[in-house]
Amino acid sequence: MPRIEVNRSGEMEAFVQVVDRGSFSAGARVLGMTPSAVSKLILRLEGRLGTQLVHRSTRKLQLTPEGRNFYERSVRVLADMDEAERCAAAGALPRGRVSINASVSFGHHVLAPLIPRFTRQHPDVTLDLSLTDRVVDLMEERADVAIRWGELPPSDLVARRLGTTRQVIVASPAYLSRYGTPRTPEELEAHNRLGYTRHRRSAEWALRVDGRTIEMPAAGNVRAADGETLRVLVVEGLGLARLSRYHVQGDIDAGRLVPVMEEFNPGDVAPIHAVYLGKAGRLPARVRAVLDFLVANVTDNGRPKP
Repeated sequence: MPRIEVNRSGEMEAFVQVVDRGSFSAGARVLGMTPSAVSKLILRLEGRLGTQLVHRSTRKLQLTPEGRNFYERSVRVLADMDEAERCAAAGALPRGRVSINASVSFGHHVLAPLIPRFTRQHPDVTLDLSLTDRVVDLMEERADVAIRWGELPPSDLVARRLGTTRQVIVASPAYLSRYGTPRTPEELEAHNRLGYTRHRRSAEWALRVDGRTIEMPAAGNVRAADGETLRVLVVEGLGLARLSRYHVQGDIDAGRLVPVMEEFNPGDVAPIHAVYLGKAGRLPARVRAVLDFLVANVTDNGRPKP
């Protein structure tokens, strides 16, 4: 009789994730599977073991005594397997493809200057860059690492902090020469304030006035879907924009842009994180190499280290 191949470690991993997350649907999200597929897998596991592991009569997941015992032993087995793999891979060089998702501005002004340095250090790692200001689902986009700025909502993602960024209102010297430099919020209302095409927090310009923060809409004659397009438009003298400091610091240093209204800047600081799915101790060497490199080569203010 032919022997049926069984992925026992995969079954254990699925079962542990379901128990840890408290439901089939939450476990399925972590595993990148559908809830029905995970449910069938657990049913197949129960059939092979000849015992019921999970009560399905209520919405809340409940383990049988046999299920609790199997869960505790599975956790130990998986931990032993992880330790064995870490020991075996300790001396392995990072190799393979890593997909990185980032905003257009972070990709252009931080990642791009650093990539040649990374490829020199890790010649066997291939990078796939996806630049968009849309917040993507890492699982759907099959991204290994994503760069996010701002406070992170609760999720299954693991985050490593890279630095922080603050917002600044900027304009070109040519624009200010033509239309004047706004000195007060009232004067700012008369200027062409460029903004984003979709609703998000940065669509409103925060200003600190008399000890309180007010918001002014970005009411200009052009809107753009990404910050890099806005930066180019401002450099060309079309209007003002409120952008991340890391994004425009090079233009400020070169004299292409000038910060304005700084006395009204609320100083709101947003963290920048590299986020990924999984556990830090179980990352492939290629992904760990990217994360470690970013942490070591992005400054506290979100700029690439020289």
